[in-house]
Amino acid sequence: MVVPTVSSRREKPVGTRRARFPGRAVWARMALAVAAGLVLYLSAPPRQSWWLAPLAFAGFVATLHGRRARAGFGYGMLFGLAYVLPLLWWLLDFLGTRFGPWPWLGVAAVEALFYGLAGAGMARVSRLPAAPVWLGAVFVGAELLRSHFPFGGFPWGRVAFTQASGALLPLASLGGAALVTFAVALIGAGAVECLRRLRRRRRALIPPVVTVLVPVVLALAVTPTIGTAANAGTARVAVVQGDAPNIGLDLLYAGEVLHDNHVRQAADLVEDVRAGRVRPPDFVVLPESVGSWGPERRDPALSRIAAQLGVPLVVGGIAENADGSLRNKAVRWDPQQGATAGYTKRHLVPFSEKIPMRTVAGMVTPFVDKFQQNMLPGHEPGVFDVGPARLGVGLCFDVAYDDVFTGAVRSGATLLAVPTNNAWFGDSGMSQQQLAMSRLRAVEHGRSVLVAATSGVSAIVRPDGTVAQRTEQFTAETLSAEVPLRSSSTPATRLGALPKWVLTGLGAAAVATTLWRRPRWRGGLRDQAAVTHQD
Repeated sequence: MVVPTVSSRREKPVGTRRARFPGRAVWARMALAVAAGLVLYLSAPPRQSWWLAPLAFAGFVATLHGRRARAGFGYGMLFGLAYVLPLLWWLLDFLGTRFGPWPWLGVAAVEALFYGLAGAGMARVSRLPAAPVWLGAVFVGAELLRSHFPFGGFPWGRVAFTQASGALLPLASLGGAALVTFAVALIGAGAVECLRRLRRRRRALIPPVVTVLVPVVLALAVTPTIGTAANAGTARVAVVQGDAPNIGLDLLYAGEVLHDNHVRQAADLVEDVRAGRVRPPDFVVLPESVGSWGPERRDPALSRIAAQLGVPLVVGGIAENADGSLRNKAVRWDPQQGATAGYTKRHLVPFSEKIPMRTVAGMVTPFVDKFQQNMLPGHEPGVFDVGPARLGVGLCFDVAYDDVFTGAVRSGATLLAVPTNNAWFGDSGMSQQQLAMSRLRAVEHGRSVLVAATSGVSAIVRPDGTVAQRTEQFTAETLSAEVPLRSSSTPATRLGALPKWVLTGLGAAAVATTLWRRPRWRGGLRDQAAVTHQD
């Protein structure tokens, strides 16, 4: 006879779980995600530590391998915040005195969401065969998303922009920024796969080793093909940097200072040319925000400078049309006719040149008071005939986007220019970060790039991405040089957006594959619990 007994232990109902705190492994992965993001920041300009970017990506991939999408999203957020917060420190320098840290933190948080999405997708594909390929493709797709959303996107800080002085930069001539980002990701993910196989004493090391070596070997093979020859002649150019006071937000209401400083520096160029100290230029490039014009587009000072030099100027400014609409424009200023051709900035800066949610945006941006209406974007490439050159123009923020200079070169540009105004952001790394983008665009399209910044860094960039001349920040200087004009097209120019869409499609297909694969249940609450408790 069996006598029933009553246990003194209280049995837990089936299906209930205790609240769990992260274990040591989770804390370690969180720390690794943050460390990887900081290492990626250290690879970015103004430093030239481009080789840190693959190491950063390796740390990120190691954090995500085998995790669930939810955990991957969290680790991706940490990685993104650790990268973006210090990268965008110049926002705090600009807006912090009046608005505190909230604009800086807000932008960083929104951008980190896309790194979170990348982490979620990468976690799902990390166990697929050929995982390094899918990991890199998913990351490229996440960069594509944040380059378009929200409010037109914010592609600042793409991984490709860390490689302006690196061995992988020649890949931009094949597939643009997307291919460079993919190469960095492939190297990092391949290195992690090599280490995993060594740890498990698996002999099949050739596939991951190949994924590490192929981008490097391909970049070395492409390097001799980067054209710098003047196959469409040469042009003598002058780039004017008139300087601006380092007063942050107060510069919003000192437009006349910008104008007068640059007119004064251009007048010095006139005197240097007359004295024979500087060779006469074929045209002169001045920065963004120098002019402010009504519908008639009059500026006697600019007309005088153009007439004295006898060559056209290319100058940026805010233009009001007859209907009252505002545009950020680059204008060709002819010595006889004044303002002629114009280019309208295509990608407007959110909460600055276009202000969503205007009723509440005043809490985080001063431009609500400065501009009572949004500026209107352009839709066509800007190509000016200036002397012997066909000059393709992109204004400031435009350089971060792939389509602006692709359109200009396809429209016949033999030389590129980036008039920009970075004086708002103080003596920070912002201007060097933007210069790195111009260097990548030079290689991408095989063109020299003229960077004209109000307070620096202005530069003349060769078609191979090297910097021929540059200024310092918050100085008044003029650069003068003979630059090659080029009419040939790189594969990247011909392919346009195709590489990034192909890579994004591969990443999306890989994620979809993981959604279609059903888990293999072996039955029992033990297996269910194992799945439930996986972080």
